[in-house]
Amino acid sequence: MDDLTPRQIVAELDRYVIGQEKAKKAVGIALRNRWRRQQVKGDMREEIMPNNIILIGSTGVGKTEISRRLANLANAPFVKVEASKFTEVGYVGRDVESIIRDLTDISVSTIRKEAEARVEEKAADLANERILDLLFPTNGSESQEDPKVQERHNRTREKLRKKLLTGSFEDRVVEINVADESVPFMQVFGPVGIEEMGMNLQDIFGSSIPKKSKRRRTTVSEARKILSIEEAGKLIDHDEVMREAMRRVEESGIVFLDEIDKIVGNGGGHGPDVSREGVQRDILPVVEGCSVVTKYGVIRTDHVLFIAAGAFHVAKPSDMIPELQGRFPIRVEMDNLTEDDFVKILTYPDNALIKQYSALLETEGVTLKFNKASIREIARISTEVNEATENIGARRLHTIMTTLLEDILFETSGREKKTIIVTKEMVRNRLTEIVKDQDLSRYIL
Repeated sequence: MDDLTPRQIVAELDRYVIGQEKAKKAVGIALRNRWRRQQVKGDMREEIMPNNIILIGSTGVGKTEISRRLANLANAPFVKVEASKFTEVGYVGRDVESIIRDLTDISVSTIRKEAEARVEEKAADLANERILDLLFPTNGSESQEDPKVQERHNRTREKLRKKLLTGSFEDRVVEINVADESVPFMQVFGPVGIEEMGMNLQDIFGSSIPKKSKRRRTTVSEARKILSIEEAGKLIDHDEVMREAMRRVEESGIVFLDEIDKIVGNGGGHGPDVSREGVQRDILPVVEGCSVVTKYGVIRTDHVLFIAAGAFHVAKPSDMIPELQGRFPIRVEMDNLTEDDFVKILTYPDNALIKQYSALLETEGVTLKFNKASIREIARISTEVNEATENIGARRLHTIMTTLLEDILFETSGREKKTIIVTKEMVRNRLTEIVKDQDLSRYIL
């Protein structure tokens, strides 16, 4: 983050998200401000709160994608949760604090993978040594008593190690001990109690529950994977993993609250509106900053960045309770996507749909090409269908492309290499009739 300025953050987001410059600028500033806060000395650092953001726009305009790419860019823990999940269940449903527990779980998993990657090579070496012991067991006491026997044993083992590393024993079957994760009396606690408390049986009972293992016959190739994971687990510092994971959640965690408009009433003040207001009041402490108990320790949410999103077709952000409004000072209206935007979305991003389908068919020996006229026609039809039916933004391109390429994807078998050029006429022949029949297009496109 030292060299990642807001302008550079926007440039990175441009690789995946077309348009929405206002939203990119807002999140770029918010992300850079987190780095700036960490550079502040003294007590002032704790006083600087994140500027939470509300992204206002229809589905498919890039709200989730911007947030997810932002988290990847910052290497920050990220969780997406639909605020509407808390609407009907109210106070007896999932605890709102479970959002932070989920975020912490994700962070711990990420940090653990990073730590395992650092010791991967050493773990593989240790796994190979254990496999050698399984394939060619020896009496260690004899080799220690006689130096000549020990030297001969070392030479033999080195030859076998080389053969193992060159793949000579990959299909040989060995028997290894693997952890038995089954806990038959878990159902005593009910289906959701343990998860909601953020605990597990090992945390509750500690060492009083013996760790069980079972014998498993498997190939050397598969055993290496299992034993490498086991050895990596021994090599990493689990306490340090948890400390770093918790630090990242508190300093750089990002929560994406989708469908925030679904928990905003429209001023009735009774019935469902009361329920929605209750959900807002549940969410408020987490957004304001509180301490959440997780199975790894207590997490403070004061500096977690919350990005909320919603269409707000019926309700308005100003219909939120005042306290929650104050915690989302930055509001950005997303632009509806145009035909020109669709053309760019199909071709420009690193993960553009045309590039994805070309990569898929390339595995079958098929070269898929689109001329400019065909891309423009796909964009035009997508825009037309969005205007005539429900506007689902860029998601429309997925259904359009799947329908367009359905026969090609079905018939291609990899038996012959060929080039397929998608033309404007091909697009029209495949999609025009469906677009004309608006009732049919509602179900297909």
